[in-house]
Amino acid sequence: MFLREVKRQNRNGTRVSYLQLVHNDWDPAARAARTKILYSFGRTDQVDTAAIERLIVSLSRLLDPAAALKATAGSDLSLLGSRPLGGTDVLDGLWRRLGIDTVLNRLLAKRRGSAPFERVLFGLVANRALAPSSKLAAADWISNDVHIDGLPETSDDVCYRAMDWLHDVREHLEREVFAQVANLLNLEVDLLFFDTTSTYFELEDPDTPVDRDEHGQVVAGRDGKDGQDGQDGTDDEQSAAGFRTYGKSKDSRDDLPQIVIGMAVTREGIPVRVWCWPGNTADSKLIRQVRDDMRDWTLSKIVWVADRGFSSQANRRYLRRGEHTYIIGEKLRSDSPEIKTALSRQGRYTTIGENMRVKEVKVSDTERFVICHNPEAAERDAHIRDQLVAQLDELIAGSDKLPTMKRGELRGKISTKPGLNRYLRLTPGGLLRIDKAKIKTEANLDGKYLLRCSDPHLSATDIALGYKQLLEVERGWRDMKQILDLRPVYHRLEERIRAHVMLCWLALLLIRIAETTTGQTWHHIRRDLDRLHAVTFTGPTGTFRQRTDPTKPQTDLYARLDLSLPKKIIEITPAGR
Repeated sequence: MFLREVKRQNRNGTRVSYLQLVHNDWDPAARAARTKILYSFGRTDQVDTAAIERLIVSLSRLLDPAAALKATAGSDLSLLGSRPLGGTDVLDGLWRRLGIDTVLNRLLAKRRGSAPFERVLFGLVANRALAPSSKLAAADWISNDVHIDGLPETSDDVCYRAMDWLHDVREHLEREVFAQVANLLNLEVDLLFFDTTSTYFELEDPDTPVDRDEHGQVVAGRDGKDGQDGQDGTDDEQSAAGFRTYGKSKDSRDDLPQIVIGMAVTREGIPVRVWCWPGNTADSKLIRQVRDDMRDWTLSKIVWVADRGFSSQANRRYLRRGEHTYIIGEKLRSDSPEIKTALSRQGRYTTIGENMRVKEVKVSDTERFVICHNPEAAERDAHIRDQLVAQLDELIAGSDKLPTMKRGELRGKISTKPGLNRYLRLTPGGLLRIDKAKIKTEANLDGKYLLRCSDPHLSATDIALGYKQLLEVERGWRDMKQILDLRPVYHRLEERIRAHVMLCWLALLLIRIAETTTGQTWHHIRRDLDRLHAVTFTGPTGTFRQRTDPTKPQTDLYARLDLSLPKKIIEITPAGR
């Protein structure tokens, strides 16, 4: 069975070709083959190609996939492989839309050499977002496991050199990226959330202390000397500390050296800048540098939103300089007269949400206090307290009969458990009792948190909701550590550790833009995009790479992001090249 083209001359003398599906039958009597027409497709120039395609597809279903490919593509065409395309293509589209490629290429134009650092840095950022790994593994991933436009392959050496260059230009890049992001996305940067985290290193010893300026940067030309950053929040202009050193760990790993990382996030959840400090830098010292850095970006009035770790009087005074104001969480269990007065004032709460009530208290002429109450959280707090009191009651039951030494040992054991020790009191005679007055005091704090604000124009509702959005920063830290694999850090040099953090920040920036634009989580976006592949074929005339047909979820994602789908034929390489 085969296709036959028959040429005939019509009445006006024009030769016309006809396409026929024919089959040769053997005629035993005539001892010759007879051609039998099975189907006529009509004139060649009027063939219904769509009908032929449907017929081919229908017939291909009767074959196994390999045979179908051989029959439809030709026996001289081979499949070389298939690589994920969708994830890198979308990230690259956002990368270019934000102008990050333009910024990097402009900075690269001032540098001698022709290394494709912009493409390599994008590859490393995409690796953090899609398949986080070490830089050695990332280079192999770029070269063999994924398709990145303009970057067919790279090496770990080029990746390290690109990171070193990134560290050198980080200040220019941060400023330019912020301007691009703020302008193109029309971000509201009047409300900036700031918080810090720490990430530890599996080291036996911390880094050797070196002289550092007030920003935690190494002072060039100075030898290291013993010393540490002041953890009391003092403004020493210079101190000595290793970058990876011991400090108060937010991962409960005080036994390991760490670094401190800070991040500023807009109300939309977009991270606009990231900072790194030595691991023993106190939070109270950091926000002053952050405020100075953001001031240099000629922003309009900013309302800083920070957690209670930044609530020292010196920090608040520093943040009030210029036109800026703040919303800062306060510790409920504080000895401050202002805090005690705010909590003791009577007043009526206003409901502003399903699980949120607020009450403003007038204490100071320059600052406002807002008490927030969450009924659901109050129930949880009361339940946890009841459990702790019941456990404590069980521990001290019968302790009156114990010898004084044994009772003292029990008292010491309870003192190591803060949750239980909070509700324990000691009588003048040395007996252990439940502190009912403490229980009543704690019950008054159930489900509450206290906010301090210096802006006279914000409503109590805006203050409460603004602080609640600080959770976006906490979600950013969680994604940094769980999705982008901020840790473990496979670097020893301080410059490369800082560059690694910047790569994670850029990856989080692209992820957040994709999430806020589509309304989906990165987990679901990445899952759908990973199924769009670039398939490579080769034959006698050369090699070509072609994308698979997009599914509806993939098409919808591209539409929501306002990005064009990759070309059907991605690249063609003629034979001999």
